[in-house]
Amino acid sequence: MKKIIIALLAVSVIIGAESCKKKKAFKNEDGQASEDNRNVQSQTDDAMSDADNAMSSYVSLTGKLIQKPAEIQATPCGASIDTNGLSTGTIKINYDGVTVCNNRKRSGSIKLTLQNYTQGKRWKDSMAVLQVDYINYKVTRASDSKSLMFNGTHYVTNVVGGNIWTLIFGGNPVIRTVTGNGLVVTFDDGSVSSWNINRKYTYTKSGTVYTCTGEGIGSYNGETSLENWGTTREGDNFTSKVETPVVWNTTCGAWAPIQGKLTIKVDAKDFVLNATFGVDASGNPVTVQANSCAYGWKVDWTYKTDRTIKFSHTTNSTRT
Repeated sequence: MKKIIIALLAVSVIIGAESCKKKKAFKNEDGQASEDNRNVQSQTDDAMSDADNAMSSYVSLTGKLIQKPAEIQATPCGASIDTNGLSTGTIKINYDGVTVCNNRKRSGSIKLTLQNYTQGKRWKDSMAVLQVDYINYKVTRASDSKSLMFNGTHYVTNVVGGNIWTLIFGGNPVIRTVTGNGLVVTFDDGSVSSWNINRKYTYTKSGTVYTCTGEGIGSYNGETSLENWGTTREGDNFTSKVETPVVWNTTCGAWAPIQGKLTIKVDAKDFVLNATFGVDASGNPVTVQANSCAYGWKVDWTYKTDRTIKFSHTTNSTRT
């Protein structure tokens, strides 16, 4: 459950040369919006995972569900948990900004507040809502010092009830929605973008394999099935649409979805980016068998006038 749809937007190919051929006064495509989209999504997914695991680790917050082993404090790597507000349904994850975990170090804080806690609501309950506040939450890639800083609020809804323990020990599906408007993302070059998020995640278990299915459930400007939209670091409006649910499992990892399709549009760009996940080395969609994985994902490009560009690129998902 660690990373949800972490590789949905892992497409940083450059196609500026084709865009330059057109006479319209659109900005050249350089792939930056898709790379930013990938990075923002993967880091917010990590934060949501930290939040869910932390909440599920305190019986007073999650509520008693089933018998489980001795309580495990799911403290994120390079962080500590401030429980001073526990009696009112609030905890805060503080990151040390020094410890390197999976080629990244994190600083700042994420404050978690269970709404209606004092009225008896618990995280296990159906439609429980968790407020997630990013407070100068900064993620820096150790290999090249590229960074993102987040400020703003997300809301996570426990749609059908239950938590990580009911999934692990009971096999009951867990469904989460993540929503939020106006999340401010600051890049290492000082540029700023704004993000609106509306996603649905469904977690299931079969044997020892856990599967996550990600969908876009947002609507904006006539588009539906959006998982995020907003403005790029250049100030241009963009949308990211899940055409078919994106699925990953613990056999292959969150970075290697076994199926799904995604479309990204930037108003000021000539092209629409189409990503297909779960393909073979030739870029053909495959049906993944048990205990096996797809080769990777494929991207192709189309003009906004629907004329297909004769260009595609297939990437091996197992690369680091």
